[in-house]
Amino acid sequence: MPMRIAVLGIGLMGFPMARRLCEAGWEVHAWNRTPEKALPLAALGATLHGSAAAAVQHAEFVLTMLEHGGIVEAVLFEAGVAQAMAPGAVLVDMSSIKPAQARDHGQRLAALGLHYLDAPVSGGTLGAEQGTLAIMAGGAPDIYARALPLFAVLGRATRVGPCGSGQLAKLANQMVVGITIGAVAEALLLCEKGGADMAQVRTALAGGFADSRILQVHGQRMVERDFTPRARMTVQLKDLRNALSTADEIGFEAPITQLFEQLYAQAVEHGDANLDHSGLFCELARRNGQA
Repeated sequence: MPMRIAVLGIGLMGFPMARRLCEAGWEVHAWNRTPEKALPLAALGATLHGSAAAAVQHAEFVLTMLEHGGIVEAVLFEAGVAQAMAPGAVLVDMSSIKPAQARDHGQRLAALGLHYLDAPVSGGTLGAEQGTLAIMAGGAPDIYARALPLFAVLGRATRVGPCGSGQLAKLANQMVVGITIGAVAEALLLCEKGGADMAQVRTALAGGFADSRILQVHGQRMVERDFTPRARMTVQLKDLRNALSTADEIGFEAPITQLFEQLYAQAVEHGDANLDHSGLFCELARRNGQA
């Protein structure tokens, strides 16, 4: 008998993840704040609900993929989701939120007899579509083991520690991604300014120590000036700010992340909020008269 899962948040990431679960034979119950975005899932066998609380009733797992920690908290504890979940059910929060928020949510759910994993992901919409997401999970080992069949449909999971650790790992991921996007953009723009063929420079760097997934994927977007959002600039900025907030909480100095938070913030201020996060290229190009 297929396992029943509720998916809350049917956006750029939540939709392909829910679709994969439908295709894998799970009994999917879906809710989204904007109902129209979830409508195509009905044709794949998902049951759509008008409220998040209705979607989670009787579900063994509740997967959340929401914009930020404030929305996660509102959905869980103000919209009645925590109260509507079945005793012993597992809340798998795959949103990107602050580690402190994850720990707080885990404790509050435990007090209600529920289980919790913070399991943010990396890999973007392409990874969500192909089931190749990197899943960074925090929580109890036995609860993580229970969730492995769910994770197997979506990508490759690794338990990195107790509750909140998944979000720490995601912050590390976003620090590396955001900073590397800036490094690739600045390097390619330098070459273009100096008269080199930017596309050929990207090709020349492939296979050397400067090669990376960022150079391959985001570098190509920069060459093509294609900044259609897969992961928005505003989301990258939010994650860098969460990293800095967490660093401040634990007394850690992060000057490189601080610099890039300022660069992404300036890009957003200059009108690039809805670009892909590789659109930091546009901010750096403007500074150098290459826009």
